Amino acid sequence: MKNFLIPFIIILFVNCGSDDSVEDFTEANEKEILDYISAQGLNAQKSNTGLYYVINETGSGDNPTTSSNVTVAYKGYFTNGAVFDESSEGISFGLNQVIAGWTEGLTYFKEGGSGILLVPSRLAYGNSGRGSIPGGAVLIFDIELKSIN
Repeated sequence: MKNFLIPFIIILFVNCGSDDSVEDFTEANEKEILDYISAQGLNAQKSNTGLYYVINETGSGDNPTTSSNVTVAYKGYFTNGAVFDESSEGISFGLNQVIAGWTEGLTYFKEGGSGILLVPSRLAYGNSGRGSIPGGAVLIFDIELKSIN
C-alpha cells in the first residue's frame, strides 16, 4: 500500500504545483467590444458565438459558405486603433483556413458587401496570440468581400 501512495502523492503535488491555467478573456473581451461599439456609434449585431459584426454595404452577390474560397480586402486593428495588418487590394483564401471569427463572420456578407468584424480572442488567436497580436486581444477588421472564387 505504501508503494502505491508515494507515486500518487508525487503526481498530486506535481499536478497541483504547475500553473497551466488559461486566463478566460470572455468577460473582458465582451466589455472591450461593447465599449468600442458605443464609442464608435456602431449598430452591431451579435452572433451566438459572441462575434459582433456590422454590415455597411449589403452587396448583391451570394453569401459564401464556411468552406468557400474568397477574396477579401481588409484592415485589421485593435480597439485603440493600432493597425496590425491590411490588404487594400485583397487576398484570396479558403474560409476554412483562417481564424474562426473570419470563417463565421464573412458568411454574413454578400459578395461585394462590406462592414466590420469585432472578434473576441477566443474566435481569433486565444490566449497565445500570434506575432504582434498579444494573447487575449480583441481584433477588429474592416472588410470588403470582393469575390467568392
